[in-house]
Amino acid sequence: MPAGEVVVGDDGVARCRWGDSDPLYRPYHDLEWGRPVDDDVRLFEKLCLEGFQSGLSWLTILRKRENFRKAFRGFDIEAVARFGAKDVRRLMSDSGIVRNRGKIDATIGNAQRCIEVREELGSFAAYVWRFEGDDGAALSKDLRRRGWRFVGPTTAYAFMQAMGLVNDHVAGCEARDEVERDRERFRRPVPRRANLKGA
Repeated sequence: MPAGEVVVGDDGVARCRWGDSDPLYRPYHDLEWGRPVDDDVRLFEKLCLEGFQSGLSWLTILRKRENFRKAFRGFDIEAVARFGAKDVRRLMSDSGIVRNRGKIDATIGNAQRCIEVREELGSFAAYVWRFEGDDGAALSKDLRRRGWRFVGPTTAYAFMQAMGLVNDHVAGCEARDEVERDRERFRRPVPRRANLKGA
């Protein structure tokens, strides 16, 4: 999400401007965006949805998020990694999601790459949190080196903003200090196998 000024909604809450631009954004902004996450499935889901957002607005994806979850088996990583031609046909006929063949194929392939990361480090979270505070470029570069697709620097940074690897709530937003406290209390996941270069 772009940086911007604070606005006070009709509920009296000061938010980043984008967080008050649509009723659906309010709970997402207040309760999700920027809160640190260490759950592999949630991290995988978010990175996939950021990929689907490419060329669209996040609001479009947020409105379809429950449909995506149903269509992709709750973003269960092992389940998505096993998707085959029949699943691709099913997804391409599902009007509740973004029907883009390249992005669907990438999601399936990315699930397979995610399993490889988990086998290497013990969890996807341990891998992701090594890039905390980055601008997205390093995460994007390493993911693409590993064979992931639809994970450019902009997508990677939007993922980092949402999953709490950075706190980009603007000054004056009521969520900013809450998120920072959450980040201070958060226990960063560490690799269970220190065989990733630099780990």
